[in-house]
Amino acid sequence: MKFFNTLGRRVQEFEPIDSSNVRMYTCGPTVYNFAHIGNFRAYLFEDILKRTLEYHGSKVTQVMNLTDVDDKTIRDSKAKNLPLREFTATYKTAFFEDLDKLRIERATVYPEATTHIPEMIEMIKVLMDKGYAYQAPDKCIYFSISKFRPYGQLARIDMENQRAGVRINTDEYAKDSVADFALWKAWDENDGDVKWESPWGPGRPGWHLECSAMSQKYLGKTFDIHTGGVDNMFPHHEDEIAQSEAANGCKFVNYWLHCEHLIVDGKKMSKSLGNFYTIRDLEKMGYSGREIRWTLIGTHYRSKLNFSLAALDQARSALGKFDSFFQRL
Repeated sequence: MKFFNTLGRRVQEFEPIDSSNVRMYTCGPTVYNFAHIGNFRAYLFEDILKRTLEYHGSKVTQVMNLTDVDDKTIRDSKAKNLPLREFTATYKTAFFEDLDKLRIERATVYPEATTHIPEMIEMIKVLMDKGYAYQAPDKCIYFSISKFRPYGQLARIDMENQRAGVRINTDEYAKDSVADFALWKAWDENDGDVKWESPWGPGRPGWHLECSAMSQKYLGKTFDIHTGGVDNMFPHHEDEIAQSEAANGCKFVNYWLHCEHLIVDGKKMSKSLGNFYTIRDLEKMGYSGREIRWTLIGTHYRSKLNFSLAALDQARSALGKFDSFFQRL
């Protein structure tokens, strides 16, 4: 079996660390709203990848995180005047309902960020002790990318021409912004009651750190496959590599597989264009999870998928022909 490994940009033969158990981490949803069809395009690619490995005789340990604390979840829970856990619970439930509608096999474990804060604090301690992290005047803890020489290896960033000493404390930032990123975000009044105690004062973890700490707990310091959308390659996956390899002194992931963007009717999906769809939106139009699945797996995962309602109609026709054929058999 061969995969196109984003790290190195080449096709490589797949050689798992343990041939009896392939270990795979997949970036899961940020549970501040209903997941959209672009998200599920990636989850379906990962579902087929897992099924393929299983078909070829491998056991697969798959970990998919649930990001239930970040800028978005805090912002929207405050807007609805709900405790963070109560607010995110609605979208966690909806996510699993949608997985079942699309017949996506369940991962081995779905760790929640809010239940793994101690592991994240421990990783920050290691990075501080090794000199890769520092506390800034704003009381946040940042990872110093200048201390990690291989930074930029996944996204292929030319570090020679980047400004040094720039800090970013938001969870997401411009794709062309190379900066020290927050490992621990000091509490401020905008966070409301969302905070945890740490050796550096009350606060919460940065988004990038969550995945590194949880993947290490369930898959080990080095594992086989990390998947996600191309939009997560930088900065999220690049930052995961930096903090994990700096903390553990070994390779983080052997194979990186990235799913291309989904577009709708030839345009980027957005609410302002009226072409933004969740599974629930399409169900209200009369389409089934089976038809949505067929449409979302209609193009190779490394090619852009142009989604349309006409494609859903074609899926209905194609599946109808299969059903008729199976009945005759």
